[in-house]
Formats: sequence, structure tokens, C-alpha cells
Amino acid sequence: MKSKTYKPKKQKQKISIDQGWETVNPHAAGIDIGAREHLACVPPGSTPNNVRSFGTFTADLEAMADWFRQCGVTTVAMEATGVYWIPAFQILERRGFAVILANARQTKHVAGRKSDVQDCQWIQRLHTYGLLQGSFRPADAYCVVRTYLRYRDELVSARGTQCQHMQKAMQQMNLQLTQVLSDIMGVSGLAIIGTILQGERDPVKLSQLVDRRVRATPAAIQKALVGDYRPEYLFVLQQAFDLYHTYDEKIRACDEQIVRAVAQLPDRADPARQPLPPRKTCRTSAQDQMAGQDLRTALYQKTGLDLTAIEGIGVLTSLVLFTEVGPDLSRFPTEKHFCSWLGLCPDNRISGGKVLSSKTRRVVNRASDALRIAATTLERSQSALGAFYRRMKARLGSAEAVTATAHKLARIIYRLIKHGEAYVRQGMELYEKQYQERKLRALQKAAKTMGLQLVPTQPAPSGVS
Repeated sequence: MKSKTYKPKKQKQKISIDQGWETVNPHAAGIDIGAREHLACVPPGSTPNNVRSFGTFTADLEAMADWFRQCGVTTVAMEATGVYWIPAFQILERRGFAVILANARQTKHVAGRKSDVQDCQWIQRLHTYGLLQGSFRPADAYCVVRTYLRYRDELVSARGTQCQHMQKAMQQMNLQLTQVLSDIMGVSGLAIIGTILQGERDPVKLSQLVDRRVRATPAAIQKALVGDYRPEYLFVLQQAFDLYHTYDEKIRACDEQIVRAVAQLPDRADPARQPLPPRKTCRTSAQDQMAGQDLRTALYQKTGLDLTAIEGIGVLTSLVLFTEVGPDLSRFPTEKHFCSWLGLCPDNRISGGKVLSSKTRRVVNRASDALRIAATTLERSQSALGAFYRRMKARLGSAEAVTATAHKLARIIYRLIKHGEAYVRQGMELYEKQYQERKLRALQKAAKTMGLQLVPTQPAPSGVS
């Protein structure tokens, strides 16, 4: 696509609202991202016609980078528009420009009538005065692993859809496997389904395929395997069964690619000099495997930290967190900024001194989702984090407890990554003791303000006067 230039229209003389504003980025450019063309704007004094359109082909993006170089541009701002921004972002970043990806909420209020030309001019104007804040994006090496992980999640979701199709088909044939097996996609369930699709209908023979660890009695299993084998439902079951194994193979291939990509990341620790901390007692070595490789050791070598030492955090969750945020958290000055980016803290909206809303901000963040899932696994954990989750659940409810526990996990992870600290596990007994001490001190303080004095009916806990 050939680039076009846009001549500025003659306008009536008016007072500029930019008079007296401090120029932060004098050599800034702005791009309005589109599916078929990108509108680019450079500083008005750098060229006579400072707005030009470019196509979306690679040659057009390279031409846009050349034009920016000729105009003396050093930094470029663009807004996140689907996935169309990714090629332009990567090419400009590779060409040496400082590229920031701005949230569309910061750029959508354009003065005057809405058009693509005015959009790119408005983005360039905001970036010139330093009014745009770039979205966080980890280093490119971690983005590679992140792409594989995100695609793996899509494959797992697609495989789950096939599980639902198989469950529906068996329910329609009145095969009540869900009443005798906790997971019909386990070893016993898949063996029974595969044998049914091969033509076997005898419930006695099918029940012999069940693993000996299944608690249901053979009589109950045989009763559940008597069904109405209609051909249309068997066809659906066969298709879903084949697709399930196809997606399973693709997931294994994706796991192998993830292991190879992790091996390409720069090393930050030497396990020979800095030994890996011991594994949690509740975890086995098989749970830390991916594609036959010990992913826990590989992550420790690449990050210098063992996030799996935290209760609720497994190898896959740790990998998601590191690929989404990377090992460098310098973009987040404090843990409060980090939790705000994750959307795990109250989003206070205040007007006239009154709090209108304090709900958490809705974000699309895989790291936040991983922390929330990790928080749900702590409900029965005999640890300080488990006790915290149960206390929050009794006080606020399940949903708020998950957010509060995920927020606590985020603060712990920030400190580990930022300061290189090792995680120290705290038992539930110690946590409950410290909580009782804090509660007692608060009661004593409240009584003192009212001129009262608490008289304990039993000895106070140690450490409390």
C-alpha cells in the first residue's frame, strides 16, 4: 500500500491551549493503529506534512520506521488495538525507537470530530507532553514463553470442551459414569469409553477396566454401565474422544516447546553454588515435571527464586507469573503499584470527598487469574495463608476472600522478586497466635480511649502485656 500524506486544513486563528505546557518528549510520534492502514503523526516542525498513512504489510512498516528516522523521531506512542499493534510495535522496537503502548482509555477523548487523522495527532500531542503511560510488557525473551503458555491455555480449554461433549453423550445414553468415577477423563474413564467405542457392551467386562483404587463397588459400576447405546450418540462420543486425544497430543507438543523456550532464557542462579530449597512436603517430584523435564529446577536457574515454596503456587502458576511480569519489576515502584496493575486492590472512586465505589478494577490479566486460582487452593491449607483465607471468607464471603488472598500472594511475590528474598513459611498456629495478639491490643487500645481497663479472666498470651 502506498503511503499518503494529509495536508493540514486551513482553520480560523484561535488561541492554542498548549501555551505554557512543558514539552517532555519533543521528538515524539503517534500512531493510530488499524487493520488495513496505520495513521502516523510526527512533530509539526519536522516536516511540512506531518501526518501520513502507511499500510500494514511488513514493507510498509519498515517504510514508516524510515520516515520516523528522517523526521528525527526518537519515541513512538500507539494505543492497544486488538493484536494489530504487535507487528508495528516489534518492528519499531527492533529499529531502536522507544515505543510505548498506551491504554485506549487514555487516548479516546479526542477534541472535535472523531477521525483517524485526529486520533494520531491527539496521540502524538499527548505523548509530546508526557501525558501517556505505557502499558507494562516484559522483555522479549519472556514474551516468547508467554506466547506458548497462552496458546497452551487455549488448547486446554478446547480439550475441556471435548470432555463436556463426551459427558453429554454418555448422559444421553444413560451411562452414569459420573456417579461411580470422580473423573471420567481419568485412566479408568478413558479406558471404558475407548472399549465402548470398540463395540463392547457387556457391563461386567467393562467394569473390569476400572482401577482397583476406585471406591465404588463392582455392582454399582456394572449398574452404571447399562445404557441405551444409540448410534447418533455413539458417533458424537467417537468424534469427541478422537478430538480429546488430538488436543492432548498438541498440548504435549506445546509443553516440549515451552521447555525448550525456557532453556533459552538467561541464567540468574547456579544451582551448584546456590542449592535449590527443598520441595514442599505436600508435593511430589512428578508434579514439577513438564514434558519429562524438572521445570522447578529450570525455573530456579532462570529466575534465582523458588516461587513454588509459597503455599498454593505450583510450577505452572510460577511459570505463568514469570512470563507475565518477568524478573524485573522496576516499572512498579512499590508493591501497591504492582497490586493495582493486577487489579487486586480497591479502585476507590471519590467525588466531593465521598467514596462512590471501592470495588476492584476489572482487568484482563493472566497473572491475576493465576493468583486467584492459587488462592482457592488454600481453603484447607494448614498454613498461615490458609488461615488468612478462611478468616477472610468468614468475614467477607468467598469472592472477596479469593481477591484478598490473591492480593496477599501478590505482595509476597513482589517482595521475593524485587528484593531477592527467600520465602519463609509460617505455620497456622503462629499466625493464629499473632492474630489473637493483634486483636487483644486493639481491644486494649479501644478500652483505654474510653477510660476503661480490660481485666483478663485467664493469663494473656505470651508477648502481650
